[in-house]
Amino acid sequence: MADRSNWKSRVGFILASAGAAVGLGAIWKFPYLAGTNGGSVFMFPYVILSFTVGLALLIAEIAIGRSGKGDIVSAYTRIGGRSWAVWGYLGVLTGFCVLCFYSAIGGWTLSYMIDAMLGNGLVADESQLNAHFGALVSNPYIAIGYQALFLFLTAWVVAYDISKGIERISKVLMPLLFVLVIVVIVRGVTIDGAERGLEYLFKWSPEAFSWEGLLAAMGFMFFSLCVGCGCMLTYGSYLPRNTNLISGCAWITFLATIASILGGLMIMPAVFAFNLNPSAGPGLTFLTMPAVFAQLPMGQLFAVAFYVCLVVAAITSSVSLLELVVAFMVDRWSMTRIRAVVLASLAMLVVGSFCGLSFGPLADFKILGRTVFDNFDFFTSNLSLPIGGLVVCALAGYKAWPLLREEIRSGSNASNSTLQGFRLMITIACPLLILAVLITGLI
Repeated sequence: MADRSNWKSRVGFILASAGAAVGLGAIWKFPYLAGTNGGSVFMFPYVILSFTVGLALLIAEIAIGRSGKGDIVSAYTRIGGRSWAVWGYLGVLTGFCVLCFYSAIGGWTLSYMIDAMLGNGLVADESQLNAHFGALVSNPYIAIGYQALFLFLTAWVVAYDISKGIERISKVLMPLLFVLVIVVIVRGVTIDGAERGLEYLFKWSPEAFSWEGLLAAMGFMFFSLCVGCGCMLTYGSYLPRNTNLISGCAWITFLATIASILGGLMIMPAVFAFNLNPSAGPGLTFLTMPAVFAQLPMGQLFAVAFYVCLVVAAITSSVSLLELVVAFMVDRWSMTRIRAVVLASLAMLVVGSFCGLSFGPLADFKILGRTVFDNFDFFTSNLSLPIGGLVVCALAGYKAWPLLREEIRSGSNASNSTLQGFRLMITIACPLLILAVLITGLI
């Protein structure tokens, strides 16, 4: 196995890991899930779950990575034995599949950012917005071209050594992301009528509570912390042993959770101020926000800031997915990093192009009633990610608990009661919640 690099600083590790967790979920997914599930009755359970079972699962995955000191397959084999390797391969496949369809969405963000810079696409008419989005996703040359550009930007970052690529760019992009988000939020909350959006997010409304919303909060908690596929495990493998795992993971959870709440604050006040539909679903960001910016003074400026946020969030997450696959190819197949990045990116573009074309030329091609894009999303979100979470729980809580207990204690001086509480989370609470998400997702 090739010598492994380490993060040069604790801050670099935290920002890179938070970037992996934030991704498009904070700005794209959280607002529409909150909008369709009652606002505050979705957000509050999500926050509570993130700082309990989510934090425990994050600590477990990063501890496995730091103890295993390798890609996900190598780490599972070293800690659990050869029989656990198959679950590592599932993690690599999951990361590959997620980036195949995620890169299509990343391409959309690049397209909207460039359109905003050129002053295009900022219209208030719903039919024109739908036509604009349809023209993007139905033209194979444009859709695949932007998808390829997004993968190229991701590959360019990952091609460098972990400290010179991912860590260095995370130290720039993550602060930039939070600054731009604050700028857009300040403008949004000053619009007349924006207070209704704030109430929707922060005023508890028991009558809006539903079990479906609670399950959605559970599912988004796993998604927003990027646990289950091995990205955090891979990042943990570059972590020095003297780093405090508990406080580091607490910071990652805090930043990921705050980013999601800020994502809601970017969108909901403006949506309510202009009497738009908060439950517009996945299209809320791409089909609603252009109408908001079209009605704002200096709308183009804020549109550019908003879509730059989307691109930054998308890239900080995509580099972790590509790194998961590249680390496997470097460690297991003894490839150079450059060669692994090129081969993995080209494979993702070839396979991912079928996902990108699912909204255009391949829209009518379906397997089991789903498009190629939907099948990749269903496999990862409803099957492999929850299964990956269960594997982490089983390995950390049962198979290798004595080893990982000392791994977590190293650098943190955690008390026995704290470690015992962590084990209860990872062996009881986490599996129960993951099973609930898995079963409801399949149903």
